[in-house]
Amino acid sequence: MSEISQSRFGPATGVGSLPGGDAREAVKTATGSFEDFPFLPELPARGPGADMIGRTAGMLVELYARVEPSGWRLGDRPGRDTKRARAWLGEDLDALEEFTQGYQGPLKVQAVGPWTLAAALELRGGEAVLSDAGACRDLAASLAEGLRLHLAEVRRRVPGARVVLQLDEPSLTAVLRGQVRTASGYRTHRAVDRQVVEATLRDVAGAHGGDPVVVHSCAPDVPFALLRRAGVAGVSFDFSLLTERDDEALGEAVESGTRLFAGVVPGTDGPLSDPAGSVMGVRTLWRRLGLRPELLAEAVTVTPSCGLAGASPAYARRALAQCVRAARSLADNPE
Repeated sequence: MSEISQSRFGPATGVGSLPGGDAREAVKTATGSFEDFPFLPELPARGPGADMIGRTAGMLVELYARVEPSGWRLGDRPGRDTKRARAWLGEDLDALEEFTQGYQGPLKVQAVGPWTLAAALELRGGEAVLSDAGACRDLAASLAEGLRLHLAEVRRRVPGARVVLQLDEPSLTAVLRGQVRTASGYRTHRAVDRQVVEATLRDVAGAHGGDPVVVHSCAPDVPFALLRRAGVAGVSFDFSLLTERDDEALGEAVESGTRLFAGVVPGTDGPLSDPAGSVMGVRTLWRRLGLRPELLAEAVTVTPSCGLAGASPAYARRALAQCVRAARSLADNPE
């Protein structure tokens, strides 16, 4: 792998998930596609414990989860589901160590953020953790400590890496708007106060010794301003879901130094445009915001629109290669 300048991020990377169940093949693809900004892939096709919720639940400290018919539920002790999640993560880290020998540069790892986790994990009675403010605080503290240990392990295995942590928060907007359904499905949980959401994200993002944190959401209406105030270094989003309502918050984010991870390459099989076509919308946005074209390469990382777990293996490889070519197009022709 090539050495790069001491920037915090590379020009292009993946979002997280890839198709299939072979850890070595997935890591080989992720590291080979992005010589400047590889990522540790997730393989949900392996089953419970490899899905995003189960994988992150396996990282929790002094909290354990098991699979119930309704989803992941907190329990008293680590069971086979926790052990399976940890074993698969260990396999993935073994493969990452193998394929990053001598690598120096940014390396991205992903985990579910505190609010999507609180919306997805159930308490012992079957209701979401989100229903209990104290349980939310305990979950966030457990997650922060688990992530601290996980990132330390990544740094131990890839000593030349500058680790970037991506927190996946697809449910964040629903949490803020009171749109997360209760277990019965007849009601929704009360909206969480924006200041509480912001403070929790700031605490979890700040618990890792200064590693940059990116928040990813492929849902509409990403709360860019809240995330910027929470101190995250970057925001990852599905570019096709932006509207002009987002312009002001996006402009403020760029001007404050927040990195935009622009998801411009479709996450499921289909025809791909030429690389310049993939980032045409980014250039249009830049002109609309009145930002300097030369800022583009400094402010934008090109990604797929979301994870690639639902894509075919051949398309996933093409999509990752398209991200690299599209990023090069932005850098070479910013106007």
